[in-house]
Amino acid sequence: MGSVGLVTPKRHRFIEPLSLACGRILQDYTLVYETYGVLNAQKSNAVLICHALSGHHHAAGWHSPDDKRPGWWDHYIGPDKPIDTNTFFVVAPNNLGGCHGSTGPVSINPDTGKPWGPDFPFLRVRDWVHSQARLADLLGIEQWAAVIGGSLGGMQAMRWSLEYPERLRHCVVIASAMKLSAQNIAFNETARQAITSDPDFCEGRYLERKKLPRRGLAVARMIGHITYLSDDGLGRRFGRELRTGSFQQGTEEVEFQIQSYLRHQGDTFSSSFDPNTYILMTRALDFFDLAREYGDDPVAAFANARCRFLLVAFTSDWRFAPQRSREIADALMHANIPVSYAEIESAMGHDAFLLPSERYETLFLAYMQRVAEEMR
Repeated sequence: MGSVGLVTPKRHRFIEPLSLACGRILQDYTLVYETYGVLNAQKSNAVLICHALSGHHHAAGWHSPDDKRPGWWDHYIGPDKPIDTNTFFVVAPNNLGGCHGSTGPVSINPDTGKPWGPDFPFLRVRDWVHSQARLADLLGIEQWAAVIGGSLGGMQAMRWSLEYPERLRHCVVIASAMKLSAQNIAFNETARQAITSDPDFCEGRYLERKKLPRRGLAVARMIGHITYLSDDGLGRRFGRELRTGSFQQGTEEVEFQIQSYLRHQGDTFSSSFDPNTYILMTRALDFFDLAREYGDDPVAAFANARCRFLLVAFTSDWRFAPQRSREIADALMHANIPVSYAEIESAMGHDAFLLPSERYETLFLAYMQRVAEEMR
């Protein structure tokens, strides 16, 4: 299997105002995105990739030969991979409100000449979907062959099926849910509190004051990262192994491998992500409830869908447990919507949807080949 190779992000400034679910209006905004493969003459082979909480537009390939790692879903996007760029034209945007080029809290507020910071509008998943629909219009794509997403990306894919039912033929939802559990909301709130309690948070105006709440963001990432992994996976990878020190009596300085790993994850993340963006994204995640406006009836919600669905869950994922995907499958079946469901054995927790897995890859490939055959 090959790589899409070197890629260059694209950007477009949309000048048509965007009305947001919160009641505010963005007069203009920029979306950054990447594309892989070639759009066919019928414009029928386009696939939209919706990223998860801390994701972005760089889903596959390399930005330069010196990159240490490829895009975040490179194992599944590229020539002869499940999302085959020999067949599909793949579009991967950075969500509105992001911090990797799309308009968000780090962007300049045209009304003040200062970074938006905490004044950036509260976003909901449907706002991302509406902005992605405008990106599809820009690219001349009337209907996606598939809209695909894992975790928060899966929520966007489901919202696509309700907001624009005629504009996608397949919806692939991986390790996701129709709404967060109270426990998940609690984890997100704890992470936000870690950020906002950092003395350098400055009520969200840290960029104006040339500060950055790195410690708070690092702790938030550590909290989140723990929930993305499984007890079994952590045990296999780290166990109780020490990085420094020993268990001999009289030894005080002891550091476990898992402690070092989490600190590294937190420090790395705090150097590349914006705290206000993290707060914005987790709030959108908390607020998402697919059936809220349908009388809390998911069957009534999915009755509006017109596409086929693939649902994938992982056995050790306790953040978005298989039960959540089975709830989606049940609602779809009762709404008479075609759905395929797979539960993959994995010890890697929620992160399994990002990682290599033979069974997952085989299933994903077979489904996308079916999408391609229908397209032909």
